[in-house]
Amino acid sequence: MSATWTIRGVQEALASKKISAQEFASDYYKRIEARNPELNAYLALSQDRAFAQAERVDAWVAAGKPLPPLAGVPIAVKDVISTRGVRTTCGSKILENYIPPYDATAVQRLEAAGAVILGKTNCDEFAMGSSNENSAYGPVRNPEVPGRVPGGSSGGSAAAVAAGLAVASLGTDTGGSIRQPGSFCGIPAMMPSYGRVSRYGLIAFASSLDRIGPFATNVRDVATVMQIIAGRDANDSTSTTAPVPDYCAEAEKPVKGLRIGVPKEYFGAGMDPEVRKKIEAGIELYRKLGCEVREIRMPHTDYAIAVYYIIATAEASSNLARYDGVRYGLRMDGDSLLSMYRKTRGAGFGAEVKRRIVLGTYVLSAGYYDAYYLKGQKVRALIAQDFRDAFTKVDAIVTPTSPVPAFKLGERTDDPLQMYLADIYTVTGSLAGVPGISVPCGKICGKLPVGLQIFGPPFGEGRVLQLARAFEQAGGAAL
Repeated sequence: MSATWTIRGVQEALASKKISAQEFASDYYKRIEARNPELNAYLALSQDRAFAQAERVDAWVAAGKPLPPLAGVPIAVKDVISTRGVRTTCGSKILENYIPPYDATAVQRLEAAGAVILGKTNCDEFAMGSSNENSAYGPVRNPEVPGRVPGGSSGGSAAAVAAGLAVASLGTDTGGSIRQPGSFCGIPAMMPSYGRVSRYGLIAFASSLDRIGPFATNVRDVATVMQIIAGRDANDSTSTTAPVPDYCAEAEKPVKGLRIGVPKEYFGAGMDPEVRKKIEAGIELYRKLGCEVREIRMPHTDYAIAVYYIIATAEASSNLARYDGVRYGLRMDGDSLLSMYRKTRGAGFGAEVKRRIVLGTYVLSAGYYDAYYLKGQKVRALIAQDFRDAFTKVDAIVTPTSPVPAFKLGERTDDPLQMYLADIYTVTGSLAGVPGISVPCGKICGKLPVGLQIFGPPFGEGRVLQLARAFEQAGGAAL
């Protein structure tokens, strides 16, 4: 069997009866068995569910029925997205034995389109991290360079696709947690606009920032998965009613004449010089494709990390209050109610989650709300205005995804500030609610992938995919 399958390749192989969906699933489980002990990308497998779906797909093929767009395609799901009957831990001890009674809308839509859900992928605890070293179940290793991190928090979903342990996967992005792992693992990875994909069934970290999006080995597959999961959901009041265009068709449009904005603020101190060279080569490739490249200013960029870690931790403090040992999840008995709370949360949460709960509780507390949280929201509005102003002059914005390539395991665990700065180029789009994608833009030191990030206007996923696909087809990954 092929080492790297695409969605179209799976469809063609099934339609021609060269292989069955059950054989596909079996092959991927063999791959997982062989490679997962090293990578730690999967936390739970769902063989019964996967083979039942594969059997349905094979019955469609045998009956000569038209196949839905993801028929038989093996897909992995990040372990913060609810899956009925399949353990969902959020990478935390506090939910170690939690089994959801329902599916997230995104998972429902994947299965309705014929996808075979292989299992749940490892992640930073409650999606809090930039390296996938905060999981209670051990770090994920980068399949390209196993001594380095895959990025976080969706490192397991990125590693599974990059290692050929899934054709595509779902991750979540709060401040860069899809795009940065995509960059570190050398695969396309997309964060949709806020509201484009339903958050129903996504276990919340920061509700005004969290988004579900896809990883795949190529941009066309990213577009295909986006097509399936996007759209209004009555279960999520924040999901938009804006119509969903044909993303695959949008991705194939020519890019000649499009205006590309390059913000000066994204090329400052702290950026690896080799990464800078690759991104500059990527921008030059757009010139050769006939795009007009313009330098733009986004003056509030420098405040983005501070604003993000005020707003995200405040929302995390509120969302994680429900894990108290009373309703579900871990319970540690104590001699009083307060003692039970303390013991449960003390044993159940890891160090990074505790750090963010404390920070968030502080910025929401009496006497500090106006000074921190309210001011943070005001600056968030200014960052969003920077994007709105930019999109009156350009069609898309191109930046580095990360200032550095994948760093070594353990290199930043003792320095939270350095870890947070890994998100410096991704949190801006998260705060503004716009869509963004990371696409491979060559490698440095011969083996470390670099990602180029493309932002589009709100609900402009088609434009983002169009530029990403053109970059991919022009050989951007080999720069």
